[in-house]
Amino acid sequence: MLVATSLVFPIDPRIAIEIDGDRLSTSFIDTWAGVAFWVAITLVASALPVRLTDGVQVAVSTAPLMAVAVLGGPTAAGIVALIGSTDHRELRGRIPWYGTLANHAIILLPAVSGALAIQAFRGRDPTDLTRELAATLLGTLTYFLLNLVFVSLVVLIRDGRSVREFITRTETSNVWANFLTLAPLGWLMARMYEFGGGWWTALLFGLPLFTTRVAYQRFIEMREMFTQTIGALAEAVDKRDPFTSKHSQRVRTISVDIGRQMRVTAGELEALEWGGLLHDVGKIGVPDNVLLKQGKLTREERITMNAHPVLGAQIIGPVDRLAPELPVIRHHHEWYNGSGYPDRLMGDEIPKLARILHVADAFEAMTADRPYRKALSTEQALGELRKFAGVQFDPEVVDAFVKTSWADDVRDADEPDLRPIPLLGQHGARVARAHDGPIPGSPTADLA
Repeated sequence: MLVATSLVFPIDPRIAIEIDGDRLSTSFIDTWAGVAFWVAITLVASALPVRLTDGVQVAVSTAPLMAVAVLGGPTAAGIVALIGSTDHRELRGRIPWYGTLANHAIILLPAVSGALAIQAFRGRDPTDLTRELAATLLGTLTYFLLNLVFVSLVVLIRDGRSVREFITRTETSNVWANFLTLAPLGWLMARMYEFGGGWWTALLFGLPLFTTRVAYQRFIEMREMFTQTIGALAEAVDKRDPFTSKHSQRVRTISVDIGRQMRVTAGELEALEWGGLLHDVGKIGVPDNVLLKQGKLTREERITMNAHPVLGAQIIGPVDRLAPELPVIRHHHEWYNGSGYPDRLMGDEIPKLARILHVADAFEAMTADRPYRKALSTEQALGELRKFAGVQFDPEVVDAFVKTSWADDVRDADEPDLRPIPLLGQHGARVARAHDGPIPGSPTADLA
């Protein structure tokens, strides 16, 4: 694309820096001195990228790239994008050739496309700055969208993540804040470079670029610290019982894998991740003589244990940022037929994410050792999930679980043609009776 573009669009002389002393004409040296200057600026802007959770990096090099697009046109933008996006890991040979090719392509192709959009819509009047600014905003939007699509495809090929999940997640959504600040900043850099006194004026924009980068870095660090704090809290709860160590971590992983199979949104995946870590936080309020009891619980002890989802929701309730996780924490022990707790919801009354977490929680509990029994095999646990699908578990969630890596190489019994579903009579009966605990022999009987 760069070669084809260079054959059609010569580099605009407005990008030139006077080197040879001839003010009346722009020489080849002047033009390439300007290109070299913007390559250096872009290299600096790309040198300290912000690393997202899955390895994707975000840099503030958009502003100088769009400034080049305004000043030098598509060919100059392509050259600066090609060289200016060089990563120090590439120079050290830590990235394979196809990774280097992909990294430069997902910058160069959108940069050239954005420059073409600017050139097409800026008009012929160089004094019409309003139209030029609007064209720059359009070109930057083109760059952002194409870059986002290409990065999403790389993530899809490399990690198997869906494009929708990557685009809608919180970290990616905040990239749009970069668009709102970097697009006009790039245009201002171009204007100052051309009319504001020379190339040195563009260097004055280093401070706002650095400030933008620091703000985004702080956002990522705060999210990471929040996640680590949640993980530490979950670990503290799990460590009260040596037999449930790492339980919440594994439930989180299983829940997210099921959620991906069910194609939930990125926000729902985040709620599954944090809800999976915190689903048992209410056990902080369960006395040790109940929580650590190795024998069968009495009716009163079972009632105390069954209160932990409500306690967990009460503990997390004051944290506004965890509002999406509250239904997951409170309702992850509801049964599909309405005989669960604490609110005896049934069927679709149970929040979808809580139904997903219930399956993940049951599978992890069944495949882990307990003082009163040995862990079930994966095949045995899957058989229990199938057996209680439509009674305790949402059949759709069980079907999604079977498609995850947790059920790989496990013989799965054929799905029954008819599955029990919640009935109106069951709904009335559950309200009239007191709930003393799970049905004996069900997976939930082992979750305490």
